[in-house]
Amino acid sequence: MPDSASAAVMPLPSLTSQAERLIELGVHELAGISAEDLRSFARDNDNADNATLLAVHPSRVPASALAPLLNLEGKSGFVVVDMPDVDLFAPHVVDLPDARLYLVTGLDRGDHMANWSPEEALPALTEEHRSPLILSEGIHWVLQQPAVLERNHCFMTIGSRLRKAGGALDARTPAIWISNGSGRDGRERRNAPKVGWCWWGNRHTWLGFASATGRRP
Repeated sequence: MPDSASAAVMPLPSLTSQAERLIELGVHELAGISAEDLRSFARDNDNADNATLLAVHPSRVPASALAPLLNLEGKSGFVVVDMPDVDLFAPHVVDLPDARLYLVTGLDRGDHMANWSPEEALPALTEEHRSPLILSEGIHWVLQQPAVLERNHCFMTIGSRLRKAGGALDARTPAIWISNGSGRDGRERRNAPKVGWCWWGNRHTWLGFASATGRRP
């Protein structure tokens, strides 16, 4: 396992390799996209740099379908039981391309913001001209590069928020980390990748804030 600093900036596989990984996992079938269309998109854009992620629009494949495809050392990913509404968390302060496939550029795990609250991190990211990742983008990142998720160096995806019926934002903010196998997670899920949530105003020493420089179709 690389050290935390190197994992945060580790080059991503080529877009053609990323496409093959998604096909291997069956993501194209979940999204209703043919394998050839996915390969063609990757080939047409594979002059992108090695910090570019191939993503499927969340309207095509929700987080609940992607999370079980995560895998760390043989442990499958899962969504915490108290987040049954995970797919209702939608892009917030983030403009996604109107395309079934798109590219996310300039990924960063946000380790320098560990022990910040989401409330503190969002304006700082905006000032740095960076955009927080949405939850499905964060899952795509770990699907392609499992080493980016490390114990004590995991990340939040505060580009996804849930707006309640009255119009206010839910205080939960999504994150991806590694389960300790405690509580309702279950002992058998220790060391499994986990999609969960943290409060908007709370700080966690082991969670950074994943972000990107941009997105394009």
